[in-house]
Amino acid sequence: MVSESLIRAQLDRTLRETNLRELGTPYRGKVRDVYTVDGHLVIVTTDRISAFDHILRQTIPFKGQVLNQLAAYFFRHTADLVPNHVEAVPDPNVTVARRCRPIPIEFVVRGYLAGHAWRVYRSGRRELCGKKLPEGLVQNARLPEPILTPATKAKEGHDEDISREEILARGLLDAETFDRIEALALALYRRGAEMAARRGLILVDTKYEFGIDEEGTIRLIDEVHTPDSSRYFYADEYEERLRKGFPQRQLSKEFVREWLMAHGFMGQPGQQLPDLPDEVRVEIARRYIEVYEQLTGEPFQPDTHPDSEQRIRENLAALPLLQAQRIR
Repeated sequence: MVSESLIRAQLDRTLRETNLRELGTPYRGKVRDVYTVDGHLVIVTTDRISAFDHILRQTIPFKGQVLNQLAAYFFRHTADLVPNHVEAVPDPNVTVARRCRPIPIEFVVRGYLAGHAWRVYRSGRRELCGKKLPEGLVQNARLPEPILTPATKAKEGHDEDISREEILARGLLDAETFDRIEALALALYRRGAEMAARRGLILVDTKYEFGIDEEGTIRLIDEVHTPDSSRYFYADEYEERLRKGFPQRQLSKEFVREWLMAHGFMGQPGQQLPDLPDEVRVEIARRYIEVYEQLTGEPFQPDTHPDSEQRIRENLAALPLLQAQRIR
């Protein structure tokens, strides 16, 4: 495990954003800076962190490296199920990807009644995104079988649940493409659940994003099975905690949301976004590193280069795919 002192030493060396002018102007998402270079995307995963659709003012040491390398790990281990967009991972924080046309839907697969699904169920509803939910379930209970609960990808604000029927009616996808992606998403979830189980974890729910490349191939894009896109429970305590009605121990970004809620912020109008103290930033970094090591079974090797952006430039310059851009 990475020492607390090393994490603290990195507090002033985090990567908040990049300005790789050689690659043009980036699209800045909540966490990633994305540069378009010919038919490729240069995706830089920064140390920014978001919650409740807000980007926090403070950054988290090593978070970008954890997410980028963990996504790369799972892209490799699911490539036999579905092609993905990864072409190279030349830097701890960078993935070079094939450019695809994103499908404007998040494909959320749920194996357990947690998070948003539980809130819907608790309200008395027994249907989610067109999927029927049985009576008599409790929070965090395992569902009879994993279900796909799609959501629209909102440019601003919160994503919204949507059913297969609504997707077809709006012309977002045709029936054949939707059914193909649903099968892929469920296969990915099963693989993720199997991999998590080998590491003593339960993959509770997760979201997948897909795109279509120039040849018309459906590809897995964005990220896969990371703590920013997935919720994990510890398997060894699951049954006892479920029986006693206790909260589950989990590996996810939920602990960040819980800290914000405890400080009066849930993303609602009029609420003031609190600043993260250094000790909280260190704890968040420690938990992200724990997720990496727990899921992969490999020790995390932190990159402590004093200038992450310069390191990225040097690593991209050595990549034949981008040498024509004269990155330096």
